[in-house]
Amino acid sequence: MIDINLIRTNKDLVKENIKKKFQDAKLPLVDEVEQLDKDVRALKLEGDNLRASRNTLSAQIGALMKEKKIEEANAIKEQVRTNNDRIAQIEKDVAVIEERIKTIMMTIPNIIDDTVPLGKDDGENVELQKFGDPVVPAYEIPYHADILDKFCALDKDSSGRTSGNGFYFLMGDGARLVSAMLSYARDFMIEKGFTYCIPPFMIRGDVVNGVMSFAEMDAMMYKIEGEDLYLIGTSEHSMIGKFKGQIIGEQQLPITMTSYSPCFRKEVGAHGIEERGIYRVHQFEKQEMVVLCKPEDSMAWYEKMWNFTVELFRSLDIPVRTLECCSGDLADLKVKSCDIEAWSPRQQKYFEVGSCSTLGDAQARRLGIRAKGENGTYYLHTLNNTVLASTRALIALLENNLQEDGSVLVPKPLQMYMGGKTVIKPITK
Repeated sequence: MIDINLIRTNKDLVKENIKKKFQDAKLPLVDEVEQLDKDVRALKLEGDNLRASRNTLSAQIGALMKEKKIEEANAIKEQVRTNNDRIAQIEKDVAVIEERIKTIMMTIPNIIDDTVPLGKDDGENVELQKFGDPVVPAYEIPYHADILDKFCALDKDSSGRTSGNGFYFLMGDGARLVSAMLSYARDFMIEKGFTYCIPPFMIRGDVVNGVMSFAEMDAMMYKIEGEDLYLIGTSEHSMIGKFKGQIIGEQQLPITMTSYSPCFRKEVGAHGIEERGIYRVHQFEKQEMVVLCKPEDSMAWYEKMWNFTVELFRSLDIPVRTLECCSGDLADLKVKSCDIEAWSPRQQKYFEVGSCSTLGDAQARRLGIRAKGENGTYYLHTLNNTVLASTRALIALLENNLQEDGSVLVPKPLQMYMGGKTVIKPITK
């Protein structure tokens, strides 16, 4: 949510930003909120004047009553009642208008960074840099579900019976490999100075509205029936919500946290749920990183954070690239974002395994998260980045470490979490 002062002082900038995001249908909202803001400020001024008048008149009533000027006192009492009725109506009108302003302000997109490339959708995202040499081996790389099947590691028939499409059982070395990657990602981030956290896996609606747009919420979140609770789609939601309504001492900044959680997602949209594999599913596990910092430090943290993910994947012998998200592909709260994509030797192209974003003060403004410094309080900037998402990271690891005989090499950083195992071999059924 942007600062309403931006509409008061530079609504053309706000409109131009909406055009850059190809959301022209929202342009009239800027003019509407500008007029509503004028209306509510006028009403508040009228209310303040009436309250001041009421105080003056009330003092006069007391003096007149002492002087036994009953008729004059009663006339003023009637004026006070009239003023009170008008004040009550103003308060009702202000509440209605402010709620409409809040709804509009939560719909108007955040101001994107000047460096964000313009484009309508993810097809116009821009490759930034490649890390590691993408290799296509001379032998065939099977579909990841088939690789896992050779290890008796994936059971989607059973999950179909227990939970339906979009879920899975990981078994044996497949499950162990995911746990190893998550443990390694956790320790990797702890060594970078981040505080490890396991957050709540359900959050209230006001937190959901604080961390994401309405459209994202409808497409992603599972709601608990009959309760004001939602299953998280990523631990970023809980981690940012942790500071809702708080004023944080500037000496505590930056706050850097890395969190583990399962993630639950509807995955509503054109992509759909994957029938056989685990690329797009309703449930997976993730190690996340979150930063709350001073506004002037957020871009430096953004650069650090995506580099951490690149470093982690390269340590697992997985080539990756970074892709700058264009304006039309940015969620409304985001200022700037890049995807980290892993190389798929089977498809001979890259696929998304993580995303790094800076949201400016949008989430902090929605949730009332401020810092207190020498010059007063201000809204913090928030950033988030995927360290490792279990299912997609597993696919990348399997494809890039598969050997011609069907075995999969265990990258050195994971071996200590796998009981010293250096290779996973197919199981003879």
